[in-house]
Amino acid sequence: MKVLLVNPQFPTTYWSFRHALQFDGKRSAFPPLGLMTIASMLPRSWERRLVDLEVRPLKRADIEWADMVFATAMLVQKDSLRRIVKQCKAMGKRVVIGGPYITTSIEALPEADHIFLGEAETTLPQFIEDLERGETKKFYKAPERPPLSATPIAEFGLADLKRYSAMSVQYSRGCPFQCEFCDIIEIYGRNPRTKSNEQMLAELDALKRVGWRGSVFIVDDNFIGNKRNVKKLMPALIEWQEKNGRPFFFLTEASVNLADDDELLEGMRNAGFRRVFLGIETPVEESLKEALKTQNTRGNLLDQVKKIQSYGMEVMAGFIVGFDHDPEDIFQRQINFIRESAIPLAMVGLLNALPDTQLWRRLEKEGRLLGESSGNNTSYSLNFVPKMDPAILVEGYQSIMKTIYSSREYYERALECLRRVTYGPSPRYSSVLHDFVSLARITLKLGILDHERWEFWRFVREATAKHRDKLADSLRLAAMGYHFRKLTEAEGR
Repeated sequence: MKVLLVNPQFPTTYWSFRHALQFDGKRSAFPPLGLMTIASMLPRSWERRLVDLEVRPLKRADIEWADMVFATAMLVQKDSLRRIVKQCKAMGKRVVIGGPYITTSIEALPEADHIFLGEAETTLPQFIEDLERGETKKFYKAPERPPLSATPIAEFGLADLKRYSAMSVQYSRGCPFQCEFCDIIEIYGRNPRTKSNEQMLAELDALKRVGWRGSVFIVDDNFIGNKRNVKKLMPALIEWQEKNGRPFFFLTEASVNLADDDELLEGMRNAGFRRVFLGIETPVEESLKEALKTQNTRGNLLDQVKKIQSYGMEVMAGFIVGFDHDPEDIFQRQINFIRESAIPLAMVGLLNALPDTQLWRRLEKEGRLLGESSGNNTSYSLNFVPKMDPAILVEGYQSIMKTIYSSREYYERALECLRRVTYGPSPRYSSVLHDFVSLARITLKLGILDHERWEFWRFVREATAKHRDKLADSLRLAAMGYHFRKLTEAEGR
Protein backbone atom coordinates (compact mmCIF):
# COMPACT_ATOMS: atom_id res chain seq x y z
CA MET A 1 0.00 0.00 0.00
CA LYS A 2 1.28 3.47 -0.94
CA VAL A 3 -0.10 6.21 1.30
CA LEU A 4 0.14 9.94 0.55
CA LEU A 5 -0.33 12.17 3.60
CA VAL A 6 -1.39 15.70 2.68
CA ASN A 7 -1.44 18.76 4.92
CA PRO A 8 -3.78 21.48 3.58
CA GLN A 9 -2.64 25.07 3.21
CA PHE A 10 -3.29 27.75 5.80
CA PRO A 11 -4.39 31.19 4.62
CA THR A 12 -1.92 33.99 5.20
CA THR A 13 -2.72 35.19 8.70
CA TYR A 14 -0.93 36.60 11.72
CA TRP A 15 -0.36 32.99 12.79
CA SER A 16 1.37 31.99 9.53
CA PHE A 17 4.50 34.16 10.15
CA ARG A 18 5.14 34.06 6.39
CA HIS A 19 6.69 37.53 6.08
CA ALA A 20 9.09 36.72 8.92
CA LEU A 21 10.03 33.21 7.80
CA GLN A 22 11.50 34.51 4.55
CA PHE A 23 14.40 36.08 6.42
CA ASP A 24 15.44 32.67 7.72
CA GLY A 25 14.91 30.94 4.39
CA LYS A 26 11.99 28.87 5.74
CA ARG A 27 8.61 28.04 4.23
CA SER A 28 6.59 27.16 7.32
CA ALA A 29 6.78 27.50 11.09
CA PHE A 30 5.96 23.89 12.02
CA PRO A 31 5.48 20.55 10.24
CA PRO A 32 2.14 18.65 10.40
CA LEU A 33 2.70 16.64 13.59
CA GLY A 34 -0.68 14.91 13.35
CA LEU A 35 0.02 13.40 9.93
CA MET A 36 3.54 12.36 10.92
CA THR A 37 2.05 10.60 13.95
CA ILE A 38 -0.59 8.90 11.80
CA ALA A 39 2.23 7.70 9.52
CA SER A 40 3.78 5.90 12.49
CA MET A 41 0.52 4.02 13.09
CA LEU A 42 0.44 2.51 9.59
CA PRO A 43 1.81 -0.98 8.87
CA ARG A 44 5.58 -1.05 8.39
CA SER A 45 5.17 -2.63 4.97
CA TRP A 46 3.26 0.39 3.63
CA GLU A 47 5.10 3.16 1.81
CA ARG A 48 4.53 6.73 3.00
CA ARG A 49 5.04 10.17 1.53
CA LEU A 50 4.20 13.54 3.06
CA VAL A 51 3.18 16.62 1.09
CA ASP A 52 2.77 19.77 3.14
CA LEU A 53 1.09 22.47 1.05
CA GLU A 54 2.72 25.04 3.32
CA VAL A 55 6.04 23.91 1.86
CA ARG A 56 5.24 22.85 -1.73
CA PRO A 57 2.23 22.30 -4.00
CA LEU A 58 0.44 19.00 -4.41
CA LYS A 59 1.39 17.61 -7.83
CA ARG A 60 -0.51 15.24 -10.07
CA ALA A 61 2.43 12.84 -9.86
CA ASP A 62 2.09 12.72 -6.07
CA ILE A 63 -1.52 11.59 -6.35
CA GLU A 64 -0.80 9.13 -9.18
CA TRP A 65 1.83 7.44 -7.00
CA ALA A 66 -0.59 6.81 -4.14
CA ASP A 67 -3.07 4.01 -3.53
CA MET A 68 -4.69 5.99 -0.73
CA VAL A 69 -4.62 9.63 0.43
CA PHE A 70 -4.83 10.74 4.07
CA ALA A 71 -5.60 14.38 4.89
CA THR A 72 -6.40 16.29 8.04
CA ALA A 73 -7.43 19.87 8.74
CA MET A 74 -8.10 22.54 11.29
CA LEU A 75 -11.13 24.77 10.73
CA VAL A 76 -9.06 27.48 9.06
CA GLN A 77 -7.78 24.91 6.51
CA LYS A 78 -11.20 23.65 5.44
CA ASP A 79 -11.27 25.26 1.97
CA SER A 80 -7.87 23.82 1.10
CA LEU A 81 -8.97 20.40 2.40
CA ARG A 82 -12.03 20.42 0.15
CA ARG A 83 -9.87 21.14 -2.89
CA ILE A 84 -7.53 18.30 -1.99
CA VAL A 85 -10.37 15.79 -1.58
CA LYS A 86 -11.97 16.87 -4.85
CA GLN A 87 -8.69 16.61 -6.75
CA CYS A 88 -7.84 13.17 -5.35
CA LYS A 89 -11.33 11.74 -5.88
CA ALA A 90 -11.32 12.99 -9.47
CA MET A 91 -8.22 10.84 -10.00
CA GLY A 92 -9.94 7.79 -8.55
CA LYS A 93 -8.10 7.61 -5.26
CA ARG A 94 -9.39 6.31 -1.94
CA VAL A 95 -9.44 9.31 0.42
CA VAL A 96 -9.33 9.25 4.24
CA ILE A 97 -9.92 12.43 6.26
CA GLY A 98 -9.95 13.37 9.95
CA GLY A 99 -8.78 15.98 12.42
CA PRO A 100 -10.31 18.81 14.47
CA TYR A 101 -12.32 20.36 11.63
CA ILE A 102 -13.83 17.04 10.59
CA THR A 103 -14.63 16.12 14.19
CA THR A 104 -16.45 19.36 15.06
CA SER A 105 -17.84 20.62 11.74
CA ILE A 106 -21.52 21.36 11.40
CA GLU A 107 -21.20 21.79 7.62
CA ALA A 108 -21.50 19.04 5.01
CA LEU A 109 -18.18 17.18 4.99
CA PRO A 110 -16.07 16.62 1.85
CA GLU A 111 -16.92 13.50 -0.17
CA ALA A 112 -14.20 11.28 1.24
CA ASP A 113 -14.32 7.49 1.33
CA HIS A 114 -13.55 7.25 5.06
CA ILE A 115 -14.13 9.86 7.75
CA PHE A 116 -12.50 9.72 11.19
CA LEU A 117 -14.11 11.49 14.12
CA GLY A 118 -12.09 12.04 17.29
CA GLU A 119 -8.61 10.78 18.12
CA ALA A 120 -7.30 7.99 15.92
CA GLU A 121 -5.23 5.81 18.27
CA THR A 122 -8.00 3.19 18.50
CA THR A 123 -9.93 3.74 15.27
CA LEU A 124 -7.03 3.67 12.80
CA PRO A 125 -5.94 0.13 13.78
CA GLN A 126 -9.57 -0.95 13.37
CA PHE A 127 -9.66 0.63 9.90
CA ILE A 128 -6.50 -1.22 8.88
CA GLU A 129 -8.00 -4.53 10.03
CA ASP A 130 -11.24 -3.77 8.15
CA LEU A 131 -9.23 -2.87 5.05
CA GLU A 132 -7.44 -6.22 5.10
CA ARG A 133 -10.81 -8.00 5.34
CA GLY A 134 -12.43 -5.82 2.68
CA GLU A 135 -15.03 -4.59 5.19
CA THR A 136 -14.24 -0.89 5.62
CA LYS A 137 -16.83 1.58 6.87
CA LYS A 138 -17.57 5.18 5.90
CA PHE A 139 -17.27 6.55 9.46
CA TYR A 140 -14.90 5.68 12.27
CA LYS A 141 -15.72 7.39 15.53
CA ALA A 142 -13.47 7.08 18.58
CA PRO A 143 -15.51 5.51 21.40
CA GLU A 144 -13.40 7.27 24.04
CA ARG A 145 -10.39 9.51 24.50
CA PRO A 146 -7.39 7.19 24.44
CA PRO A 147 -4.43 7.31 26.83
CA LEU A 148 -1.39 8.92 25.25
CA SER A 149 0.61 5.79 26.01
CA ALA A 150 -0.99 4.54 22.78
CA THR A 151 0.53 7.37 20.74
CA PRO A 152 3.67 6.38 18.80
CA ILE A 153 6.68 8.55 18.03
CA ALA A 154 5.99 10.66 14.95
CA GLU A 155 7.88 9.90 11.75
CA PHE A 156 9.87 13.14 11.79
CA GLY A 157 11.96 11.98 8.84
CA LEU A 158 8.98 12.39 6.48
CA ALA A 159 9.27 16.18 6.78
CA ASP A 160 11.73 18.25 4.77
CA LEU A 161 13.38 19.59 7.92
CA LYS A 162 15.22 22.47 6.28
CA ARG A 163 11.89 24.07 5.29
CA TYR A 164 10.69 24.59 8.89
CA SER A 165 11.69 27.01 11.61
CA ALA A 166 10.72 24.62 14.44
CA MET A 167 9.80 21.01 15.05
CA SER A 168 6.76 19.88 17.06
CA VAL A 169 6.08 17.32 19.77
CA GLN A 170 3.04 16.79 21.97
CA TYR A 171 3.06 16.07 25.70
CA SER A 172 -0.61 16.30 26.66
CA ARG A 173 -4.16 16.66 25.39
CA GLY A 174 -6.98 18.39 27.21
CA CYS A 175 -7.32 21.30 29.62
CA PRO A 176 -8.85 21.48 33.12
CA PHE A 177 -10.53 24.85 32.55
CA GLN A 178 -13.92 25.57 30.98
CA CYS A 179 -13.52 28.68 28.79
CA GLU A 180 -16.82 29.19 26.99
CA PHE A 181 -15.35 29.96 23.56
CA CYS A 182 -12.78 27.12 23.53
CA ASP A 183 -13.20 23.96 21.45
CA ILE A 184 -10.16 22.22 22.92
CA ILE A 185 -12.10 21.00 25.94
CA GLU A 186 -14.86 19.75 23.62
CA ILE A 187 -12.43 17.79 21.44
CA TYR A 188 -9.89 16.58 24.01
CA GLY A 189 -11.74 16.86 27.30
CA ARG A 190 -11.09 18.54 30.64
CA ASN A 191 -8.98 15.76 32.12
CA PRO A 192 -5.48 16.40 30.73
CA ARG A 193 -3.83 13.19 29.57
CA THR A 194 -0.03 13.15 29.36
CA LYS A 195 2.71 11.01 27.92
CA SER A 196 5.22 9.39 30.22
CA ASN A 197 8.66 10.89 30.77
CA GLU A 198 10.11 7.96 28.82
CA GLN A 199 7.88 8.70 25.83
CA MET A 200 8.85 12.36 25.75
CA LEU A 201 12.57 11.68 25.99
CA ALA A 202 12.29 9.02 23.28
CA GLU A 203 10.66 11.59 20.98
CA LEU A 204 13.47 14.06 21.66
CA ASP A 205 15.98 11.30 20.94
CA ALA A 206 14.22 10.69 17.61
CA LEU A 207 14.33 14.40 16.73
CA LYS A 208 18.02 14.54 17.57
CA ARG A 209 18.70 11.46 15.42
CA VAL A 210 17.14 13.02 12.32
CA GLY A 211 19.49 15.96 12.74
CA TRP A 212 17.19 18.62 14.18
CA ARG A 213 18.68 21.32 16.38
CA GLY A 214 17.07 24.45 17.80
CA SER A 215 13.43 25.30 18.40
CA VAL A 216 10.95 22.62 19.49
CA PHE A 217 7.30 23.57 19.93
CA ILE A 218 5.44 21.52 22.54
CA VAL A 219 2.06 21.92 20.88
CA ASP A 220 -0.17 21.27 23.92
CA ASP A 221 -3.02 23.74 24.19
CA ASN A 222 -2.17 23.97 27.88
CA PHE A 223 1.21 22.42 28.68
CA ILE A 224 0.65 22.83 32.44
CA GLY A 225 -2.90 21.45 32.44
CA ASN A 226 -1.63 18.52 34.50
CA LYS A 227 0.85 20.33 36.76
CA ARG A 228 1.69 17.28 38.83
CA ASN A 229 2.94 15.33 35.82
CA VAL A 230 4.70 18.33 34.29
CA LYS A 231 6.68 18.81 37.51
CA LYS A 232 7.76 15.17 37.30
CA LEU A 233 8.86 15.72 33.71
CA MET A 234 11.06 18.75 34.38
CA PRO A 235 13.97 17.01 36.20
CA ALA A 236 14.13 14.32 33.51
CA LEU A 237 14.02 16.93 30.75
CA ILE A 238 16.77 19.01 32.39
CA GLU A 239 18.95 15.92 32.75
CA TRP A 240 18.35 14.95 29.11
CA GLN A 241 19.27 18.44 27.91
CA GLU A 242 22.52 18.44 29.89
CA LYS A 243 23.44 14.93 28.78
CA ASN A 244 22.83 15.75 25.10
CA GLY A 245 24.51 19.16 24.98
CA ARG A 246 21.25 21.15 25.00
CA PRO A 247 20.32 20.55 21.35
CA PHE A 248 16.88 22.17 21.74
CA PHE A 249 15.08 25.09 23.29
CA PHE A 250 11.34 24.96 23.83
CA LEU A 251 8.25 27.06 23.32
CA THR A 252 4.74 26.10 24.37
CA GLU A 253 1.28 27.29 25.41
CA ALA A 254 0.12 27.54 29.01
CA SER A 255 -2.50 29.07 31.24
CA VAL A 256 -1.73 32.24 33.20
CA ASN A 257 -1.59 30.35 36.50
CA LEU A 258 1.91 29.32 35.46
CA ALA A 259 2.94 32.54 37.21
CA ASP A 260 1.74 31.15 40.55
CA ASP A 261 4.25 28.28 40.61
CA ASP A 262 7.88 29.27 41.19
CA GLU A 263 9.04 25.65 41.26
CA LEU A 264 7.56 25.01 37.83
CA LEU A 265 8.88 28.30 36.43
CA GLU A 266 12.38 27.48 37.65
CA GLY A 267 12.15 23.99 36.19
CA MET A 268 11.02 25.29 32.79
CA ARG A 269 13.81 27.87 32.74
CA ASN A 270 16.43 25.22 33.51
CA ALA A 271 14.96 22.86 30.92
CA GLY A 272 15.37 25.45 28.17
CA PHE A 273 11.92 26.98 27.73
CA ARG A 274 12.39 30.30 25.95
CA ARG A 275 8.87 31.37 24.96
CA VAL A 276 5.35 30.69 26.22
CA PHE A 277 1.98 31.64 24.74
CA LEU A 278 -0.71 32.71 27.22
CA GLY A 279 -4.44 33.06 26.65
CA ILE A 280 -4.93 36.42 28.34
CA GLU A 281 -7.96 37.40 26.20
CA THR A 282 -8.93 40.66 27.93
CA PRO A 283 -8.09 42.89 30.90
CA VAL A 284 -11.84 43.32 31.58
CA GLU A 285 -12.84 41.11 34.51
CA GLU A 286 -16.55 41.10 33.59
CA SER A 287 -15.71 39.73 30.13
CA LEU A 288 -13.43 37.07 31.61
CA LYS A 289 -16.23 35.94 33.91
CA GLU A 290 -18.66 35.91 30.99
CA ALA A 291 -16.25 33.65 29.10
CA LEU A 292 -15.90 31.39 32.18
CA LYS A 293 -12.17 32.15 32.16
CA THR A 294 -12.11 32.75 35.89
CA GLN A 295 -8.53 31.48 36.19
CA ASN A 296 -7.50 34.86 34.73
CA THR A 297 -9.31 36.79 37.46
CA ARG A 298 -7.32 35.38 40.40
CA GLY A 299 -4.42 37.79 40.24
CA ASN A 300 -3.02 40.87 38.57
CA LEU A 301 -2.50 39.90 34.93
CA LEU A 302 0.27 42.44 34.35
CA ASP A 303 2.17 41.19 37.38
CA GLN A 304 1.71 37.59 36.26
CA VAL A 305 3.13 38.33 32.81
CA LYS A 306 6.10 40.13 34.35
CA LYS A 307 6.70 37.20 36.71
CA ILE A 308 6.92 34.74 33.82
CA GLN A 309 9.20 37.08 31.88
CA SER A 310 11.51 37.29 34.91
CA TYR A 311 12.16 33.55 34.54
CA GLY A 312 13.71 34.00 31.11
CA MET A 313 10.60 33.25 29.07
CA GLU A 314 9.33 35.66 26.47
CA VAL A 315 5.56 35.93 26.69
CA MET A 316 3.36 35.75 23.60
CA ALA A 317 -0.37 36.10 24.15
CA GLY A 318 -3.83 35.92 22.66
CA PHE A 319 -6.39 38.71 23.09
CA ILE A 320 -10.06 38.87 22.10
CA VAL A 321 -12.58 41.66 21.55
CA GLY A 322 -16.28 41.11 21.02
CA PHE A 323 -17.45 39.80 24.40
CA ASP A 324 -20.94 40.84 25.47
CA HIS A 325 -19.51 42.63 28.52
CA ASP A 326 -16.83 44.57 26.64
CA PRO A 327 -17.14 48.28 27.55
CA GLU A 328 -16.92 51.09 25.01
CA ASP A 329 -13.29 51.75 25.86
CA ILE A 330 -12.23 48.10 25.44
CA PHE A 331 -10.04 48.91 22.44
CA GLN A 332 -7.90 51.43 24.27
CA ARG A 333 -7.78 49.18 27.32
CA GLN A 334 -6.44 46.33 25.20
CA ILE A 335 -3.83 48.63 23.67
CA ASN A 336 -2.78 49.87 27.11
CA PHE A 337 -2.48 46.34 28.49
CA ILE A 338 -0.42 45.09 25.54
CA ARG A 339 1.85 48.12 25.84
CA GLU A 340 2.34 47.79 29.61
CA SER A 341 2.87 44.02 29.47
CA ALA A 342 5.74 44.31 26.95
CA ILE A 343 4.31 41.47 24.85
CA PRO A 344 5.66 41.94 21.30
CA LEU A 345 3.72 39.05 19.76
CA ALA A 346 0.18 39.99 20.77
CA MET A 347 -2.36 38.00 18.74
CA VAL A 348 -5.58 40.01 18.83
CA GLY A 349 -8.72 38.59 17.26
CA LEU A 350 -12.46 39.04 17.06
CA LEU A 351 -14.49 36.61 19.14
CA ASN A 352 -15.73 33.70 17.02
CA ALA A 353 -18.21 31.01 18.01
CA LEU A 354 -16.60 27.67 17.17
CA PRO A 355 -18.84 24.64 16.50
CA ASP A 356 -20.13 22.71 19.49
CA THR A 357 -18.54 24.98 22.10
CA GLN A 358 -20.45 26.33 25.08
CA LEU A 359 -20.45 29.73 23.34
CA TRP A 360 -21.90 28.19 20.18
CA ARG A 361 -24.68 26.49 22.13
CA ARG A 362 -25.50 29.66 24.10
CA LEU A 363 -25.64 31.88 21.02
CA GLU A 364 -27.69 29.30 19.13
CA LYS A 365 -30.20 29.27 21.99
CA GLU A 366 -30.28 33.09 21.91
CA GLY A 367 -30.81 33.13 18.14
CA ARG A 368 -27.58 35.05 17.49
CA LEU A 369 -25.60 32.58 15.35
CA LEU A 370 -24.93 33.52 11.72
CA GLY A 371 -23.17 30.35 10.51
CA GLU A 372 -19.88 28.48 10.86
CA SER A 373 -16.73 30.48 11.47
CA SER A 374 -13.94 30.67 8.88
CA GLY A 375 -11.53 29.72 11.66
CA ASN A 376 -9.56 32.92 11.14
CA ASN A 377 -10.37 35.27 14.00
CA THR A 378 -8.03 37.96 12.65
CA SER A 379 -10.27 38.64 9.66
CA TYR A 380 -13.21 41.04 9.84
CA SER A 381 -15.80 38.27 9.79
CA LEU A 382 -18.26 37.71 12.63
CA ASN A 383 -20.35 34.55 12.79
CA PHE A 384 -22.72 35.82 15.45
CA VAL A 385 -24.57 39.01 16.31
CA PRO A 386 -22.51 40.87 18.95
CA LYS A 387 -24.00 43.10 21.63
CA MET A 388 -21.79 45.96 20.44
CA ASP A 389 -22.59 47.58 17.10
CA PRO A 390 -20.71 45.38 14.56
CA ALA A 391 -19.34 48.40 12.69
CA ILE A 392 -17.97 49.88 15.92
CA LEU A 393 -16.51 46.50 16.91
CA VAL A 394 -14.67 46.02 13.62
CA GLU A 395 -13.49 49.63 13.56
CA GLY A 396 -12.22 49.29 17.12
CA TYR A 397 -10.45 46.05 16.26
CA GLN A 398 -8.77 47.82 13.35
CA SER A 399 -7.61 50.58 15.68
CA ILE A 400 -5.94 48.04 17.98
CA MET A 401 -4.04 46.40 15.14
CA LYS A 402 -2.95 49.68 13.56
CA THR A 403 -1.66 50.86 16.90
CA ILE A 404 0.13 47.82 18.33
CA TYR A 405 1.82 46.96 15.04
CA SER A 406 2.88 50.45 14.07
CA SER A 407 6.68 50.36 13.97
CA ARG A 408 7.36 52.75 16.83
CA GLU A 409 4.83 51.08 19.16
CA TYR A 410 6.01 47.56 18.36
CA TYR A 411 9.70 48.31 18.71
CA GLU A 412 9.14 49.98 22.08
CA ARG A 413 7.44 46.81 23.35
CA ALA A 414 10.23 44.68 21.93
CA LEU A 415 12.88 46.77 23.71
CA GLU A 416 11.03 46.51 27.01
CA CYS A 417 10.66 42.75 26.49
CA LEU A 418 14.42 42.47 25.92
CA ARG A 419 15.00 44.41 29.12
CA ARG A 420 12.76 42.11 31.18
CA VAL A 421 13.76 38.72 29.76
CA THR A 422 17.16 37.19 30.39
CA TYR A 423 17.31 34.26 28.02
CA GLY A 424 19.06 31.14 29.24
CA PRO A 425 22.35 29.96 27.70
CA SER A 426 22.13 27.96 24.51
CA PRO A 427 24.68 26.70 21.98
CA ARG A 428 24.72 27.85 18.37
CA TYR A 429 21.99 26.04 16.45
CA SER A 430 22.85 27.28 12.95
CA SER A 431 25.94 27.84 10.86
CA VAL A 432 27.79 31.14 10.64
CA LEU A 433 26.92 31.31 6.93
CA HIS A 434 23.21 30.81 7.63
CA ASP A 435 23.24 33.54 10.27
CA PHE A 436 25.08 35.91 7.93
CA VAL A 437 22.59 35.34 5.10
CA SER A 438 19.65 35.92 7.48
CA LEU A 439 21.25 39.13 8.76
CA ALA A 440 21.80 40.32 5.19
CA ARG A 441 18.16 39.67 4.28
CA ILE A 442 16.87 41.53 7.33
CA THR A 443 19.24 44.46 6.76
CA LEU A 444 18.26 44.75 3.10
CA LYS A 445 14.51 44.44 3.61
CA LEU A 446 14.02 46.30 6.89
CA GLY A 447 17.01 48.62 6.86
CA ILE A 448 17.09 49.72 3.21
CA LEU A 449 13.94 48.87 1.23
CA ASP A 450 11.25 49.26 3.88
CA HIS A 451 9.52 52.62 4.31
CA GLU A 452 9.85 52.21 8.09
CA ARG A 453 13.64 51.74 7.89
CA TRP A 454 14.40 54.69 10.18
CA GLU A 455 12.41 53.07 12.98
CA PHE A 456 14.27 49.83 12.36
CA TRP A 457 17.67 51.51 12.71
CA ARG A 458 16.54 53.35 15.83
CA PHE A 459 15.51 49.97 17.30
CA VAL A 460 18.82 48.35 16.32
CA ARG A 461 20.77 51.23 17.84
CA GLU A 462 18.86 50.96 21.14
CA ALA A 463 19.05 47.17 21.23
CA THR A 464 22.77 47.18 20.49
CA ALA A 465 23.49 49.79 23.14
CA LYS A 466 21.42 48.19 25.90
CA HIS A 467 21.11 44.52 24.95
CA ARG A 468 24.23 43.67 22.97
CA ASP A 469 24.14 40.06 24.16
CA LYS A 470 20.60 39.65 22.74
CA LEU A 471 21.27 40.72 19.14
CA ALA A 472 19.85 37.52 17.63
CA ASP A 473 16.64 37.87 19.66
CA SER A 474 16.42 41.56 18.71
CA LEU A 475 16.57 40.74 15.01
CA ARG A 476 14.07 37.89 15.43
CA LEU A 477 11.62 40.28 17.07
CA ALA A 478 12.19 42.83 14.31
CA ALA A 479 11.40 40.20 11.69
CA MET A 480 8.20 39.19 13.50
CA GLY A 481 7.15 42.82 13.79
CA TYR A 482 7.60 43.23 10.05
CA HIS A 483 5.30 40.26 9.42
CA PHE A 484 2.53 41.67 11.62
CA ARG A 485 2.85 45.17 10.17
CA LYS A 486 2.79 43.93 6.56
CA LEU A 487 -0.39 41.96 7.19
CA THR A 488 -2.00 44.91 8.94
CA GLU A 489 -1.13 47.19 6.03
CA ALA A 490 -2.29 44.65 3.43
CA GLU A 491 -5.67 44.24 5.09
CA GLY A 492 -6.11 47.99 5.41
CA ARG A 493 -6.31 47.62 9.15
